[in-house]
Amino acid sequence: MYFNRFHSIAAVVLSSTLAFSNAASAAGRTSCPPLLQHTFPRLQDDQPQSLCQYTGKVLLVVNTASYCGFTGQYAGLEALYARHKDQGLVVLGFPSNDFKQETGSNQQIGAFCQNTFGVKFPMFAKSSVKGAQASPFYRQLAAATGKEPGWNFYKYLIGRDGKVASAYSSMTGPANKGLQQEIDRLLAQPAPAGQ
Repeated sequence: MYFNRFHSIAAVVLSSTLAFSNAASAAGRTSCPPLLQHTFPRLQDDQPQSLCQYTGKVLLVVNTASYCGFTGQYAGLEALYARHKDQGLVVLGFPSNDFKQETGSNQQIGAFCQNTFGVKFPMFAKSSVKGAQASPFYRQLAAATGKEPGWNFYKYLIGRDGKVASAYSSMTGPANKGLQQEIDRLLAQPAPAGQ
């Protein structure tokens, strides 16, 4: 009798725990916008990083390269990140060799970014950003805007709602007035409820 009573209590506790866990998991999936439901290895150590951690933030997504005429934009991107991170802006760097100007390993890229430009914004392992081989995240960005990166340092701006607000060519640097105004506009908007 004692065993049956214990077994019944254990079954109720386990059932409640599973229900809570499933509800929490479902809540986590619904609060993270579909565009951010991707995981990438971190540049420095290949540790998997979910983009869901940036839910409710304004994101500037940039495909980068170490040997490009636009590589100097790293300094402006870091300055932009430092200036606005406390307001909710996150710059996300995605090194890519799609344009044959990022030939180093992830460790070499990380050291270059840190030592040359003092980059502290999040960067991810080298991946593809255009064409059929592009990561699913970049395919979604291209589908949302009708534009895939034409070169290194192409930029996508994502609002707090997890939707692409605009896209900018490589020629649009981090100090561009129009880009700055759009960032300010998006930062002024509250995160949607539940995020």
